[in-house]
Amino acid sequence: STDPLDNHEQWIADIEETQGARPDYPIIADSDFTVAKAYGMLPSDVSGDPTERTPADNATLRNVFVIGPDKQIKLVLVYPMTTGRNFDEVLRVIDSLQRTSEHQVATPAQWQPGDDVIIAGSVTNEQAQERYPDGWEEPKPYIRVVPDPAA
Repeated sequence: STDPLDNHEQWIADIEETQGARPDYPIIADSDFTVAKAYGMLPSDVSGDPTERTPADNATLRNVFVIGPDKQIKLVLVYPMTTGRNFDEVLRVIDSLQRTSEHQVATPAQWQPGDDVIIAGSVTNEQAQERYPDGWEEPKPYIRVVPDPAA
């Protein structure tokens, strides 16, 4: 967010104290709006001291962005100001993104690490046989299910 670093540190402590969960992922202190402007979260002409901005001014910042090593946005979750983030879901999505990138698979609805995955449609049967010599289940011709390769 556009809050200064000390605000983030206090927020993390407050969340841990009141919710029993400590965010353990990077949080960006973007007090000069560089990141917010770069990703279109705020208009490019926004300026000023972020400590003087109200929650209403920052309402468009209630997003979670997952940005890949290639600096491309992989996920955007947009929350109303009145709805808390689900840290488990954010981490689940990151696990899925890492798994799918590394192993050319897709994760189905409700997937959790260790659950079966689906071989990506871009992978031919010949390529799949090389990667998964034990084979796969095929409930439909376009759904090839294998155990989680990272489990």
